[in-house]
Amino acid sequence: MEPPQPMRAQGFGLAALRSVGALVLREMSTRYGRRPGGYVWALIQPLGTIILLAFAFSLLQKSPPLGTSFLLFKATGMLVIQVFTGLGNSVGQSLSYSKALLFYPRVSWIDAVIARFLLNTLVLLCVVVIILSGIMIFEGIRTVLDWPKIIVSAAMTAALGLGVGCFNCYLFMRYPVWQNIWGIVTAPLFLISGIVFLYEDLPLLAQKVLWYNPLLHLTGLLRDGFYPVYTPSYISLSYVGAWILIPMVTGLLLLRQFNRDLINR
Repeated sequence: MEPPQPMRAQGFGLAALRSVGALVLREMSTRYGRRPGGYVWALIQPLGTIILLAFAFSLLQKSPPLGTSFLLFKATGMLVIQVFTGLGNSVGQSLSYSKALLFYPRVSWIDAVIARFLLNTLVLLCVVVIILSGIMIFEGIRTVLDWPKIIVSAAMTAALGLGVGCFNCYLFMRYPVWQNIWGIVTAPLFLISGIVFLYEDLPLLAQKVLWYNPLLHLTGLLRDGFYPVYTPSYISLSYVGAWILIPMVTGLLLLRQFNRDLINR
């Protein structure tokens, strides 16, 4: 068995930046540049889901649980899930996507992870900004935004996607069936992460169980930034931080130790 490929001793220097930049450009051309619509689909897919959800619930309810806009309420929940699952899946496929390039000595496994995370985070956060801004302009919503809370929610959602993605990166390569299991595991997040309800409106037993879902904390924090009248007391950033660090550290250690075994499979 070949020895594990270490992280660069000289740190993340110019050579690493070049590798990451090249990998980012490669993905920009292959993933988005070759499909009809390209980046437009990254915007249309979540926007279409939000519009359908808002329309469906407007038929069932007179008003959303917060504010007057069904679109904004659903978007502040849906986009958190979109960023997390998008990064968890795309970062998880970093090694398989760049497998052929990882045999070159100048390209490290960590380059592939960082490149995928940077590009997909940029795309997903741009989608979030465009959709939320578009909804507020289209519906003429005037509110006082709490930018620190919005930024912290976005940053921690991206970090959570990176952490779980690093762990997925090992599992996807070691156990390919995990990609199917991952799709099954994340499907219920749509129902239990606060997209269609407020945590405070749930029965006490449901609150105790769903509190352990870190995405529910991030959804509540994002809505806290958009709705001045909403002050959720259940949010624990330290708990979310544990969900970020544990899978990230575990995944990075496993990748550092077994990256050569994984790409030689």
